[in-house]
Amino acid sequence: MTVWDDLVGQDRVREQLAAAAKDADALVTAVSDRQPVEQGSKMTHAWLFTGPPGSGRSTAARAFAAALQCTSPDRALGGEPGCGFCDGCHTSLIGTHADVQIIRTDLLSIGVKETRDLVRRAQLSPAVGRWQVIVMEDADRLTEGAGNVLLKAVEEPAPRTVWLLCAPSLEDVLPTIRSRCRHLTLGTPPVEAVADVLIRRDGVDPERAHAAARATQGHIGRARRLATDERARARRAAVLKVPLRIADVGGCLKAAQELIDTATDDAKQMAEEVDVKETEDLKAALGGVAGGRMPRGTAGAMKELEDKQKRRKTRTQRDSLDLALTELTGFYRDVLALQLGSRIAIANVDVQDSLDRIAESSTPAQTLRRIEAVIACRQAMDRNVAPLLAVEAMTMSLRAG
Repeated sequence: MTVWDDLVGQDRVREQLAAAAKDADALVTAVSDRQPVEQGSKMTHAWLFTGPPGSGRSTAARAFAAALQCTSPDRALGGEPGCGFCDGCHTSLIGTHADVQIIRTDLLSIGVKETRDLVRRAQLSPAVGRWQVIVMEDADRLTEGAGNVLLKAVEEPAPRTVWLLCAPSLEDVLPTIRSRCRHLTLGTPPVEAVADVLIRRDGVDPERAHAAARATQGHIGRARRLATDERARARRAAVLKVPLRIADVGGCLKAAQELIDTATDDAKQMAEEVDVKETEDLKAALGGVAGGRMPRGTAGAMKELEDKQKRRKTRTQRDSLDLALTELTGFYRDVLALQLGSRIAIANVDVQDSLDRIAESSTPAQTLRRIEAVIACRQAMDRNVAPLLAVEAMTMSLRAG
């Protein structure tokens, strides 16, 4: 099993990354042996991976990072980097390699302070590996100030440092940064390819795997969760009942409140799993005693942690709501396909009766307006409109059609 096996339905990207990893290996070997460096290398110091959610941006970046650190002895016999078995590949993929820094945020943004720490690290030479690799899975969450800090490091990189940035689209990254990166675009993986991964890697029942892949329209992460998590399936089923529950104003308001409550419960569950341990660990590190008062001068650190946890809870709630809105969009997309007689595959075949009922009782123009209402709700939350207000406005618009 090579490091590229989880890169589903991205053959062109895989070929480009494999070629770059091979050139990177030759480059390091040439430098260490003091040989002339071959011209026209496919390797560069900064990469930008873009693609729709679920396309595997971070998976591609991690696989490339592992290939860059590959220490397989087979390379001396002509084997390509990225064996998947050596210590360099394994530790890179699971996130424990000393020279591979994986940056993801569970907050709303990545600030200047965190970015400056990354830039300082990027100036160091590799400690044990062949390259110093920085994987930023949420480059679209960089604040403007953080982006300007990162720009300097991308403009003038250290000789053995590689930046791997991931974002949904080019427009989510500062023009000055993206112009200095090699750009790779990933597409939505085919449903069959996603189902195959669920069966092969996660041991999911084939029928459930295909249903999950079809329902999520090729989103690998969501398909895996839907196939393996009973709670996720129950939540999706509740969301897909919303179009049939908004016959009157009371139904609209109740459906909106339930969507908000579900998102709040998700955030609360994550907080219970993570916040308590984080708080206890910080208290212990600051010299606190269980059940006793904290030492002087530690109030600021505790307050900073509380603020971080609050921001994380806000993002978790928004992500949960966004997932529900994505599922609603998929529902109305299927309705529109039925109304127009399209040959595209229906994603939500498990609620075919509901799709038929809505399709027969409305027009394509109404369905389009409903899709626009869902999109407007997502945009409103991006502008920090109160979630309940935004969702109530959406359900009222869905009812009006």
